[in-house]
Amino acid sequence: MNVTKPSEAHDSPLGKRVAYRDDYASELLFPIARQGKRDELGIRGEALPFVGEDLWNAYELSWLNARGKPVVALGRFRFPANSPNLVESKSLKLYLNSFNQSRMGSVDTVRTVIARDLAAAAGANVAVEVIPLSARPVRQSDTPVGICLDELDIDIDTYDLRPDFLRAEVGTVCETLFTHLLKSNCPVTGQPDWAMLAVCYSGPAIDRAGLLRYVVSLRRHDEFHEQCVERIFCDILAHCRPTALAVWARYTRRGGLDINPFRAMPGAEDGGWCDFGSEIRQ
Repeated sequence: MNVTKPSEAHDSPLGKRVAYRDDYASELLFPIARQGKRDELGIRGEALPFVGEDLWNAYELSWLNARGKPVVALGRFRFPANSPNLVESKSLKLYLNSFNQSRMGSVDTVRTVIARDLAAAAGANVAVEVIPLSARPVRQSDTPVGICLDELDIDIDTYDLRPDFLRAEVGTVCETLFTHLLKSNCPVTGQPDWAMLAVCYSGPAIDRAGLLRYVVSLRRHDEFHEQCVERIFCDILAHCRPTALAVWARYTRRGGLDINPFRAMPGAEDGGWCDFGSEIRQ
């Protein structure tokens, strides 16, 4: 596998005026090393405290078939959490647009090409699905079964990161808590990113008001989606000490792409005990 060398986020096309190409160009993909942000969380070496993936849904994928007729499809890309690099989202959008006037022999050819290019950028194999819209792909619900925190009757006046809001109470539970109030910001452009955040865990009961205040404290925080979810996972793990934990964020689509990171303690990734297992992370 030829692996593309990662660069710094500020060197990416994000936030810059660029010409959109419609001829296939794999060089448009811009990888960013995960390790820099993981160093901030005290994660070093290959032994990660979680397993998981970053699920991308691409709603603006099109190409020409061998006879010049356009095909429009839904793309799903699953980047493993242990890949050395993430891919900057605008570069992926530009890359996918480069297929627009490119002739491809079949859907499988498109899937193979994208899988090869994403693997080179991420530094690891990426699972790729390409489903023509004529096949009527099913789009799954983005709300898990659980307890929504959004109606808690509490005062909030802190909008900068405060992990110390997280604490565990007396008693052991197994539950899923979720909120639609997660907002963070792109570290390059400052544009807001909105998400539904779900936390499925077993162990000491997490103080719900504290968890919601913590989530809201990310409102001015600057990080990419994947980095935010890893930070949330590590903060909950450190402050609440659950015996099992999975964290999932379903971000709002921007530019035809949505990014949905999932991180879990080993054993939670198959959905055997978690209310938002792989069958709804679509």
